Amino acid sequence: MLFWLTGFSDGGDFFNLFRYITFRAGGAFFTALVFGFLFGRPLINLLRRRQKKGQPIRSDGPEGHILSKAGTPTMGGLLILSALVVSTLLWARLDNGYVWLVLFVTVGFGLVGFADDYAKVTQQTHKGVSGKLRLAIGIVIAAIAGYWAATLHPEALTNQLALPFFKDVLVNLGVLFVPFSILVIVGSANAVNLTDGLDGLAIMPAMIAAGTMGVIAYAVGRVDFSEYLDVHYVPDTGEILVFSAGLIGGGLGFLWYNAPPAAVFMGDTGSLALGGALGAIAVATKHEIVLAIVGGLFVVEALSVIIQVAYFKRTGKRVFLMAPIHHHFEKQGWAEPQIVIRFWIISLILALIGLATLKVR
Repeated sequence: MLFWLTGFSDGGDFFNLFRYITFRAGGAFFTALVFGFLFGRPLINLLRRRQKKGQPIRSDGPEGHILSKAGTPTMGGLLILSALVVSTLLWARLDNGYVWLVLFVTVGFGLVGFADDYAKVTQQTHKGVSGKLRLAIGIVIAAIAGYWAATLHPEALTNQLALPFFKDVLVNLGVLFVPFSILVIVGSANAVNLTDGLDGLAIMPAMIAAGTMGVIAYAVGRVDFSEYLDVHYVPDTGEILVFSAGLIGGGLGFLWYNAPPAAVFMGDTGSLALGGALGAIAVATKHEIVLAIVGGLFVVEALSVIIQVAYFKRTGKRVFLMAPIHHHFEKQGWAEPQIVIRFWIISLILALIGLATLKVR
């Protein structure tokens, strides 16, 4: 929205700063951060009054959670989403299709998560909305996003899959591009959702991944950078950096209240929205496979559940003491902050590896 101020610029004054994506990304970051600090406590107080008993704690989860986390309100993802949407609408170019694409996916999955959290709180059960219904709605949102992305991509990249580590290598997915986009976006949303099981565990890796994907979006959206790095040029994706910066700012504002012991949980409202956003950015920038590297922690968390369920159904035995894998380490005696910080470190390492794919060709 503030981009329109460039109309008052003569090319050498303050208003000219609004032409620069990096300047507006900084503005989005601080706007979302201040928003989180200002409205975090009032939102938490409101959620406590409305939810009374807080988020239902699974009886089959780690024993310590029943005592330590009982009564903590959920839906804290509303703070992240609100800060993200406000900062993006304020600082991003609203004539950019990619901005609206990632906002559509983020808000769409956020609404699905909100409905699930609301059902859990009002019914005081951990089941919430039917998993099949959530999946069906998520597939519809992701399918629209995949088709939308294909219409925004330049003709040479439409329905193509770019491979990291290789120069100018594209795989034509054709009609399979939309199903592939569904897999990326829905998979990312649910992987982040599965990771959100300890205070601060999901939000920091999500911010790290968002920052990394935002940098990638900025790089592939510039002709000079894409030529230097030998990556495929995707015009106009640089504006996604503003969105990513808003996500990081809103995430930090939320983390202030979610740091152990958490005053509020992000709930499915936040985790599904953040995961969906990461998937949408990956599809928009043609870096779907790189997202699997950058968000490798989320991939491992999701795989631990898949492996556990599949192996148990086949043999009646468990591979892990408990899935997702962060609960396995809890069962082994690791303290919650120990798990969280170590997983943050792993996320940072994976993000650096993901960034390295831009130049290793």
